[in-house]
Amino acid sequence: MWQRWTPLKAASAQYDLAGFRTGGSRMRALERAEVGEVRGRSLLHLQCHVGLDTLSWARLGAQVTGVDFCAEGVATARSLAADVAPSAVFVEADVLDLPSRLDGTFDIVYTSHGVLGWLPDLYRWAEVAAHFTAPGGFVYVFESHPAAWMLDNKADRPELRLRYSYFGEEEPLAFEYRSPTAVPEAELPGWEYAWGHSLGEVVSALAAAGLRVEFLHEWPFVAWRLVPFMTQGQDGWWRLPEGLPSMPLSFSLRASKPSD
Repeated sequence: MWQRWTPLKAASAQYDLAGFRTGGSRMRALERAEVGEVRGRSLLHLQCHVGLDTLSWARLGAQVTGVDFCAEGVATARSLAADVAPSAVFVEADVLDLPSRLDGTFDIVYTSHGVLGWLPDLYRWAEVAAHFTAPGGFVYVFESHPAAWMLDNKADRPELRLRYSYFGEEEPLAFEYRSPTAVPEAELPGWEYAWGHSLGEVVSALAAAGLRVEFLHEWPFVAWRLVPFMTQGQDGWWRLPEGLPSMPLSFSLRASKPSD
């Protein structure tokens, strides 16, 4: 499905690849502040899709490598890189098998915004992230909060209704779609499969891989409209409307590898 949908997304106004080529960055101030200065540092972006965030880090001075399992996404990222950051490297690979496809380590391993749910084995993901983190470097994750994924994503009224398990199940959830969100008029039906992971599982997986958690922050906003009645602020984040209880919608985490 990602193979079929990516060309449509890449051509959409929502992605605006032509505008991105002319300048700018998709990195929000919060992520830039928590990651810190990247100029002159090596950065590995896991599950990079079409490379917009990867190349945004490149524009901030990082030497970037992006990884994605979708050939169409990698091809789009390489095309963008030719105009934006020719030194950027993009690798087509399943993130869980990446050590067999890529050498070296990186100062920063970055992943964000709706990626962990595609992975059936979070402990293997953490091992891969730790494998590519240089001593003294760190993994940075900005992701939608597992509590937010419990909400009914088709609720038609502004009320919080729980629909999915917080802890996830052994078998993935299956979602049938008619078209990609970025191109709702398209008719390319397909199925998505996702696995739930609790916040405790994320932290425990990184700790088991030998990383030290520096901070874990929870936020009342998220990078995209998780439920239909969310509203977008001028800062670009999506929030629940006033009158509803505040709850965590995303989290950010930084975990370092000891220098010794």
